[in-house]
Amino acid sequence: MADSNANKTRTPRWWSGGVCAALAVTATHPLDLIKVQLQTQSGAERKSVSEIMANIYRQGGFLGFYNGISASWFRQLTYTTSRFALYEWGKQFVDSSHVSSKVGLAIFAGIFGGIVGVPGDVVTVRMQNDAKMPPESRRNYQHVFDGLYRIQKEEGIASLFRGSVPAVTRAIVLTIGTNAAYDQVKQMLQSATGLTDGLPLHFSTSTLAGCIGTVMTQPIDVIKTTYMNAKPGQFDGIGSVVGSIAKQGPLAFFKGFIPALMRVSPNTIITFMLYEQARMRFGKLPDK
Repeated sequence: MADSNANKTRTPRWWSGGVCAALAVTATHPLDLIKVQLQTQSGAERKSVSEIMANIYRQGGFLGFYNGISASWFRQLTYTTSRFALYEWGKQFVDSSHVSSKVGLAIFAGIFGGIVGVPGDVVTVRMQNDAKMPPESRRNYQHVFDGLYRIQKEEGIASLFRGSVPAVTRAIVLTIGTNAAYDQVKQMLQSATGLTDGLPLHFSTSTLAGCIGTVMTQPIDVIKTTYMNAKPGQFDGIGSVVGSIAKQGPLAFFKGFIPALMRVSPNTIITFMLYEQARMRFGKLPDK
């Protein structure tokens, strides 16, 4: 019993968020691929989810659903590691039982993590979108490091940070909608139901956090994906991107919502359940 109680007071290691998220994204990457291809559609080229899936399979078979997985892993190991590590580190300086403190930490962690994650995000979006492009328009990055190298060589360093504003904004909102929401929902469920720190509590909390995070971030995600996938000169700036999407109607900001929900919710559930297990088994014990 003493060991069990000690495990529950452990704090996460700095690396555990990124590692758990990389494991989670391995399971949910096909859904993210479909979501990106839905979000980058416009005009007459619009296809249904089933048509997109059929095209992906026709182009690359089962492995086609894992186009860009190296970039997704790279992104999680930079972006998510930074967000989770900074969020947890900041708890020692504030009263994390207050909602405002959780939100403040989420904003701080989201800003830094969002900036760190932009290059990996740009490569991920482009690699995922390549399969639906005509052969002559494809970028054909071999892996994440090939993509990073070619972007800076062919378009300049600045292109590695294309879409930074929506990416950082999304990172902030996502950290509020997942990390801060997870902590707050967990605290409320424990108070309301008496659930102890274990799998049922972690599953319930992460399910609700995943839904909250998806609803909050979807419009920003559509803007970010559209901008990152654009060719140089296609848009004048974020305002131009927003205007282009708005012309398709207000629901265009929620393109790919169902695949996003199907991807973010399981991804959040898997990430946080692994994260909690990593904390309880490998986390740092409090100082005596």
